[in-house]
Amino acid sequence: MHAKPVYRSKPNAIEALFGRRRAVIGVIHSRPLPGSAEYDGEPMDSVVQFALDEAARYRAGGVDGLIVENHGDIPFAKPDELGPETAATMAVMTDAVRRASGLPVGVNVLANGAIQALAVAKAAGAAFIRVNQWANAYVSNEGILDGKAGAALRYRAWLHARNVRVFADVHVKHGAHAITGDRTVAELARDVEFFDADVAIATGQRTGDAASLDEIREIASGCSLPVAIGSGVTPDNVGDILSIADAVIVASYLKRDGVWWNPVDPERLAVFMKVVAQVR
Repeated sequence: MHAKPVYRSKPNAIEALFGRRRAVIGVIHSRPLPGSAEYDGEPMDSVVQFALDEAARYRAGGVDGLIVENHGDIPFAKPDELGPETAATMAVMTDAVRRASGLPVGVNVLANGAIQALAVAKAAGAAFIRVNQWANAYVSNEGILDGKAGAALRYRAWLHARNVRVFADVHVKHGAHAITGDRTVAELARDVEFFDADVAIATGQRTGDAASLDEIREIASGCSLPVAIGSGVTPDNVGDILSIADAVIVASYLKRDGVWWNPVDPERLAVFMKVVAQVR
């Protein structure tokens, strides 16, 4: 059960973007991009084609939307260390995916590149961004990351891009939360809503780990926003998850052998969507 709003009420962003609740959003984990540690000079046509191939597999499998993410750029840089080449490359790739797939497309620029993601979304016509630390702060693999809501929303207004929704993680994976250890997850969810996010995201501890049902319920009880699950969703748990949440963001299970850097496996995707169809 959702709490009362702590900021202005707004339409359910999942329904607005995808035309349904219980939406399935597939993630395109990009190849290493120019400027990243693993980039070896692969031609941009090849980088973009990989993303297009992934988008085609997702679309054929029946997902409702996509997120383009620079997951190949490990180790990730902090926002102020990201060069313009990252945003430029992601804009080209995201625009190609949007045009080819015809699906609502989001952007996640790692690590925590809210400003860069908004620039990409504006240039590429994306519908939403994902930001891993929107409010408060935590100790991440990259060091201390703090919330970017104030600067990002001012930048979004300056871009005339208020139609770009914000999907914000509440208790973000890949890090420690000692800084906010005296706050409950429900309170952190309320902070995300108070800072004008559109969707609250629950995750596990790292890529591929499932969020607990108790934490999903706590996030839902702490805010009035729709809740999406951002990691660890499989055919075994998606039914229980979608009994609480409005959407799932899924990638690792859908990849060949369940490994995030592999291409999407159409057979795994078919199995997953068959279970989703039963619970919608």
